[in-house]
Amino acid sequence: MIEIKLNDEYKLDGYTLIEGFPGAGLVGPMANSYIIEKLDMEYIGYIESDSFPPIAAVHDGTPMFPVRLYKSDKYKIIVVISEFTIPTETIYQLANEVINFIRKEGIGQVISIGGMPTQKPTEMAFGVASTPELNKKIKAAGVNIIGEGVVAGVSALVLANGMQFKIPVIDLLVQVDPSIMDPKYAVLAIVNLRKIIKIDIDTDELEKEAEIVEAKVREILKKTRDSHESYKNAVDA
Repeated sequence: MIEIKLNDEYKLDGYTLIEGFPGAGLVGPMANSYIIEKLDMEYIGYIESDSFPPIAAVHDGTPMFPVRLYKSDKYKIIVVISEFTIPTETIYQLANEVINFIRKEGIGQVISIGGMPTQKPTEMAFGVASTPELNKKIKAAGVNIIGEGVVAGVSALVLANGMQFKIPVIDLLVQVDPSIMDPKYAVLAIVNLRKIIKIDIDTDELEKEAEIVEAKVREILKKTRDSHESYKNAVDA
């Protein structure tokens, strides 16, 4: 069972949902964490599942669900952030729940942020959308359209369902070296995101705080992984 739970009733029709579940280069979590912080977004809910690791994230002494939703009424965006890698066996259920949430709340469009593994990353951004019209829009914004290839994970299923249910969905990908985690990938993702939707967010601070941001995200995911493994070992003992 997977469920998206909101803290209150919100009017989210027409909003843009930005998701970036952990994947190659951890581009999504780094970019979304920065967006949430710099836009001072409001925490509005969380995603829970009995298949998720039984953990709570603690920030500034406050316990939180590790998969959370935030919103900005000024920019009409919702950001989803996850502090652990989604278990493979729950990806289909999570994607379906996200699609149901989008349709129920009248979300206007979805943008998935992720990394595209390659041995020699460039500063080019790539993307694919659920409609030909959206492909033209992101191409005009300077994003290279993926003509042939494969996308994977929650974002891939949201994209496929977006085409099925006529929901505007964009997969925005930047090339990453899969062996390292570099905040410059998140900077590149945000720079290209700004070309697609209007958000006033400066990436200069992210570049200056690169090492801090990288260490923060890496530590969060490490603690989450270690806590989950300790729990599994205790249960199996």
